Amino acid sequence: MTGLHLSAEELEPVVKRLRRAQGQLTGVLKMIEEGRDCGDVVTQLAAVSKAIDRAGFSMIATGLEQCIQDGEDTTEAKKRLEKLFMSLA
Repeated sequence: MTGLHLSAEELEPVVKRLRRAQGQLTGVLKMIEEGRDCGDVVTQLAAVSKAIDRAGFSMIATGLEQCIQDGEDTTEAKKRLEKLFMSLA
């Protein structure tokens, strides 16, 4: 396996999470434009951030499953997935 290739079926939960995050972000922008309380805005920003992080983690988990199923060299797979994981930190 030379790269992470996910099927539409595997990407569906990731896309759903990102669409949810997109909706949350639209709501945050509206809150800011309306001059809403900073604490409420920060709380919603944290929720958006968490949703995006979960989408990334979901992709990494799926990639790991693929590597195991494909019988890929675990050392190389581990390095690549670790790099992806650390990019989310």
